[in-house]
Amino acid sequence: MTKTLNSRIPEGPVSEKWTNYKAHQRLVNPKNKLKLDVIVVGTGLAGASAAASLGEMGFNVLNFCIQDSPRRAHSIAAQGGINAAKNYQNDGDSVYRLFYDTVKGGDYRAREANVYRLAEVSNNIIDQCVAQGVPFAREYGGMLANRSFGGAQVSRTFYAKGQTGQQLLLGAYSSLMCQVNANKVKLYTRYEMEDVVIVDGRARGIIAKNLVTGKLERFSANAVVIATGGYGNAYFLSTNAMGCNCTAAVQCYRKGAYFANPSFVQIHPTCIPVHGDKQSKLTLMSESLRNDGRIWVPKKIEDAKALQAGTKKGSDIPEEDRDYYLERRYPAFGNLVPRDVASRAAKERCDKGFGVNNTGLAVFLDFSESIERLGIDVVLQRYGNLFDMYEEITDVNPGELANEINGVKYYNPMMIFPAIHYTMGGIWVDYELQTTIDGLFAIGECNFSDHGANRLGASALMQGLADGYFVLPYTIQNYLSNQDIWPRISTDLKEFEEAEMGVQKEIDRLMNIKGKRSVDSLHKELGHIMWEHVGMGRTAEGLKEGIELMKKLKKEFDTNLFVPGSKEGLNVELDKAIHLRDFILMGQLVAYDALHRNESCGGHFREEYQTEEGEAKRDDENFFYVGCWEYKGDDTTAPELVKEPLEYEAIKVQTRNYKN
Repeated sequence: MTKTLNSRIPEGPVSEKWTNYKAHQRLVNPKNKLKLDVIVVGTGLAGASAAASLGEMGFNVLNFCIQDSPRRAHSIAAQGGINAAKNYQNDGDSVYRLFYDTVKGGDYRAREANVYRLAEVSNNIIDQCVAQGVPFAREYGGMLANRSFGGAQVSRTFYAKGQTGQQLLLGAYSSLMCQVNANKVKLYTRYEMEDVVIVDGRARGIIAKNLVTGKLERFSANAVVIATGGYGNAYFLSTNAMGCNCTAAVQCYRKGAYFANPSFVQIHPTCIPVHGDKQSKLTLMSESLRNDGRIWVPKKIEDAKALQAGTKKGSDIPEEDRDYYLERRYPAFGNLVPRDVASRAAKERCDKGFGVNNTGLAVFLDFSESIERLGIDVVLQRYGNLFDMYEEITDVNPGELANEINGVKYYNPMMIFPAIHYTMGGIWVDYELQTTIDGLFAIGECNFSDHGANRLGASALMQGLADGYFVLPYTIQNYLSNQDIWPRISTDLKEFEEAEMGVQKEIDRLMNIKGKRSVDSLHKELGHIMWEHVGMGRTAEGLKEGIELMKKLKKEFDTNLFVPGSKEGLNVELDKAIHLRDFILMGQLVAYDALHRNESCGGHFREEYQTEEGEAKRDDENFFYVGCWEYKGDDTTAPELVKEPLEYEAIKVQTRNYKN
């Protein structure tokens, strides 16, 4: 029997769906809100904005933070900006154009209704953040400034230097702490969700671990909201903070929440290249640098070999011997093509031997032309902290004059290479952001809903804040208005007891393996398998081999893991072991999804399915759907595929073109 998913998309034209939904949704009156508890797991942009909004509306919110402060959530690492269709530049932007660019950028694999709503509420986000005091960059006359990002021909990205995520998070944090102070939000710092508790088919609480004492604690509520980010750290080396993990999402998956499009993983084109085998993470250089930086490799293979050998520097190669390959291949968008396109183009040049560092896995990002045109002061005003970060890590100052050839000045270029960054896949949610488990909602990066197969730059912050401030506060009321779920329930129920015992049993199992391998050594091995077999270029043969290697790694994990210390008190290695257990399952899920999807689209590139020019070749006839995966009872059994067909009314599905 074919399983069907109810996406709860409202009737009517796409531009009216959200308005109609809000006009007819069920509400909770102010007095009844006081009786209702909501758990929000996560304090990044999505979690903090949701907890603050729900608290201000009158709900009692329990907000869980893995860090010692919400200000340390990984959202602070976002650099370049946040999209909105304000059209301040008067360059032709509109809600429809933002909607269209986002669907096209996602290679027509996103749900149309959700993306239109995202574009529609984007303008509200900017107003909200300005009111909070977020210090967006401004033009000389006082208007908010905008810059361009990949996949768009308009300037719609609002930014605060190269610290946009941090500044937006401080805005959400201030709103959150206001509600903490008003006793509407109870904040639990240094707690991690270990399981979701299902009572009578509904999510009614969580089991959380106090990371300082090591004790497991039970919490009940009328609804549970997961806002715990993505699963990029399954690859070990990524731009994510080392604490980022997918445990909460994977536990929801194990309890019956479908996981959608896991193979849609974003590989960001502008990261500082790997410099050795002792690294624990990679550093992102904001995509905003592509506004004024030009990406190139040498035209001559002998120049590339000299760069790799260290006998030449980038500034030694004159203009006429540089291949600005994105400008050559994609003249309409140039250096501002979407991330998946830019990443594959860099890989293609490096695979052909034109890489520019000692590993051959790097290309140049050069600011010489912009510095000469604008002056170094203007360039530093836009990107100064990013230049400082680059110099801190590489000991190269990208704003420093390095050479002059025939009267042309050449400055030190940055070296960049693609790296795992963001995950477009995630827990499946309907239009109301509810998962396949009643009462369990997922927002921000940990759901699948808005980016399709590839996220446009500056859209992650937009989605996180849209979900938290302007979508979930409406849609969760539709669920909570149901009177039969109002009564508070005791954490003494057998469902809570069984869930806690299950978590404790698993912790005891991990502690008692007493093998010889550290968590990090096993995680690095997983990362190597993922990058080589489930990375930028995928093949059916490579994916099958990757799945088998991950199964072997799971056996090694289960029999040879060593976790030092004890389960009592603070034990970071134990927490990492729990995360790795879930990364191994997640890695297999990514591979299963990539293997079944016999097409190339967005961040999912199957080498068997490409055009003669090396571009992604979609198969809309056979794969125009959301691929959802159902857990089949244990980690060793392959998951079952369930499809949600995509239906487009407002946009014509066509091959992406960034050339003209």
